[in-house]
Amino acid sequence: MTIHYGLQHGVIRNDRPHGLPLDEVTLPQQLKKNGYSTYMVGKWHLGFCKKEYMPLHRGFDKFYGFLTGSEDYWTHRRPTNKKGYRGLDLRDQDTPVLDQNGTYSTHLFAQKAAEMIKKHEQTKPMFLYLSFQAVHGPLQVPEEYLKNYMDVRDPIMRTYAAQVTAMDEAVGNVTDALKSGGLWDNTVLIFSTDNGARELAGSNWPLRGWKNTLWEGGVRAVGFVNSNLLEEKGRISDALIHISDWFPTLLRISNGSTSGTKPLDGFDVWDAISIGKTSPRKELLHNIDPFYDAQMISYSAMPHDNIINTSVYAAIRSADWKLLTGYQGAGWMRRRPTYDGFEESADPPDKHLWLFNIRSDPQERTDLSKIHPDIVQDLLEKLARYNKTAVPIFWPDPDRRVNPQLHGDVFGPWL
Repeated sequence: MTIHYGLQHGVIRNDRPHGLPLDEVTLPQQLKKNGYSTYMVGKWHLGFCKKEYMPLHRGFDKFYGFLTGSEDYWTHRRPTNKKGYRGLDLRDQDTPVLDQNGTYSTHLFAQKAAEMIKKHEQTKPMFLYLSFQAVHGPLQVPEEYLKNYMDVRDPIMRTYAAQVTAMDEAVGNVTDALKSGGLWDNTVLIFSTDNGARELAGSNWPLRGWKNTLWEGGVRAVGFVNSNLLEEKGRISDALIHISDWFPTLLRISNGSTSGTKPLDGFDVWDAISIGKTSPRKELLHNIDPFYDAQMISYSAMPHDNIINTSVYAAIRSADWKLLTGYQGAGWMRRRPTYDGFEESADPPDKHLWLFNIRSDPQERTDLSKIHPDIVQDLLEKLARYNKTAVPIFWPDPDRRVNPQLHGDVFGPWL
């Protein structure tokens, strides 16, 4: 959504007064300068403590969706367990939606996206950001989609597969709306995930780790681009691309400009996608989070600690090399229709530095840090330089005023 690495200390919490910083220019804000109509459907999760953080104040002309991180697929209420504040979280523009209890969100969001496409004034260009709730937890799906997976023994995997099928159908319906509306020939459709499957609810096999880890199973995302504007179609790309690259890339193909924004973290990668050129991105920072210490493990000092504290949770990739520091944990989870298995890592619990050649070892099994100390030092120095540009940690205390019972049983701004 912005030009910068989205480094965080976990996710934006619903009960804390924070969100995407208001001085960050968003992609829809920049596209509007170039005459685009901007629409959003689905999950926001970028903060809502004040109205200024809401989608309609961050560049979107229209918004239909929910503000928090997860909720029930049918009731559109959260939470789905006994913890946390309870309330409705579904809005059309700034107005709570009260008449959709019982409508499955994947169907609802596809329907609303199709309606926006149908009503769009075709003399203007359009940007539509469709952020499905699927296949985020809780794992819920209409019974009609489960029947194709009755041979899957694991009920979690069965539901997960059915949810993917429902989402796939929804993407097809949105694509049909673009075609029937005469917009498809000049459309660039981008489909991407945001992270790997979470622990115990999916499989990133044979990659190591899962959502909320810096292993490849957590950060290596899949996606595709479909467009008649692609010069080379039907091609598989392994170009190094980061989510921050979409900002300059989409501005380029929409004849927009990055003027008026802060310095970019992202690169224009359209030529890498469209014609197979080498990606201009040579490295990416996965995260540096001094706030994260999940296990409170005591680490012994290392010679490299004069460069950067290697007990800090961090990871960086440069060319084919990837370095991780801090407590990382995680092994390899294999989930199949008829077999589940977890492979523990043989790393000692106090280990807090790894180096992998991620091109030849994407499973992150062979630590090369002792064999290539020069590369370790180089990557630690890169981490240290990035760290000097980091903004101060902002992690406010929970605020009870978020309680929906104080606001008509609805999640929304409270400050």
